[in-house]
Amino acid sequence: MPLQIQSRAFKNGELIPSHYTADGDDVSPPLHWTNVPEGTKSFVLICDDPDASGEPFCHWVIYNIPSNTLDLKEAFPSFNSLPDGTKQGINDFGGVGYRGPAPPSGVHRYFFKLYALNTVLDLPAGIKKAQLEKTMARRIVGEAQLMGKYQRAQ
Repeated sequence: MPLQIQSRAFKNGELIPSHYTADGDDVSPPLHWTNVPEGTKSFVLICDDPDASGEPFCHWVIYNIPSNTLDLKEAFPSFNSLPDGTKQGINDFGGVGYRGPAPPSGVHRYFFKLYALNTVLDLPAGIKKAQLEKTMARRIVGEAQLMGKYQRAQ
């Protein structure tokens, strides 16, 4: 079976509860994954909004998640680095860690993309999504995604 990611907060294709958005507490949702591919040494998670104008807008960049980690708890801390080696990058709001949906208008889709890598990346904390994607490109052994939607109250 392929790598799978899910959340107890919302199902794939459903609305993200406002608690996890800029209109609520703006904390990351709980995430869980299964069916880890053989040879996985670390995980990467990228959350972005492809419905933003221009390039997809990045809401979260987290990498070097240890291979024995199968979930991220709700309200994951916004630290550059954690004791287990996990690192976070800079989102398109200009900060470290998760920032929730805040679409200016209409319904936007938010993709939580999980990648299993065959290595631990030699990258500093605080990088941007583009640098991470370039570095990990040939090291992906599995991937999964969870998509949630959000629209602000009008």
